Amino acid sequence: MALLETRGLTARYGDFKALFGVDFTIEAGETVAIIGANGAGKSTFLRAICGLLASAPESIRFDGEAIGGVSPARIVRRGIAMAPEGRKLFPSLSVEENLSVGAWSQKTPGYWTLRSVYELFPMLWERRLSPATALSGGQQQMVTIGRALMSNPRLLLCDEISLGLAPIVIRDIYAALPRIKQGGVSLVIVEQDIAQAMAVADRVYCFQEGRVTLSGAPAALSRDAIHEAYFGH
Repeated sequence: MALLETRGLTARYGDFKALFGVDFTIEAGETVAIIGANGAGKSTFLRAICGLLASAPESIRFDGEAIGGVSPARIVRRGIAMAPEGRKLFPSLSVEENLSVGAWSQKTPGYWTLRSVYELFPMLWERRLSPATALSGGQQQMVTIGRALMSNPRLLLCDEISLGLAPIVIRDIYAALPRIKQGGVSLVIVEQDIAQAMAVADRVYCFQEGRVTLSGAPAALSRDAIHEAYFGH
């Protein structure tokens, strides 16, 4: 049984239809990357999974249970967390306070605590009392990921975690992903950088205009097939 599965998932922003029958699966322990150009529907897909957009109950199943249309708060409690595009940190809170917010839904202790997040990103320990938004872009991204991990999710959705960051910072963040998986977390990574996505993913989905145009293991996908799926020509 897949950890997360969508079948015929659709999503709308008012009258605008943004997803058209998306079928997707991720198994426990996998890293799955979603690639595609701007406006392809990648972030919309993550928002639908998190309950931020309306969807039919059976169109999303997590650990065998229908969760389409379930509230975002209940989604988090069931074990799905997101590191959103744009980071969405609380500017009035310190690094440590931002991290602690992520644990609000945690009823029992889990692997991810302040200590384990600081071990994952040692720089955050040094800046733990600083306002989160005073940090560099890369450090803020680490806070965003750490905050999501504090809910001890089984599935972490990462939306454009490398966007706007320097290559050396991207390298450090991606180097943390295997350690996150060791903590019992499966990963869905939305990424515009095709090479980066292919390097870390067990499987890749390509979105174009709200539809899946290609999927498979990176080694099985040719450059030409990816190009056509990504750009449509």
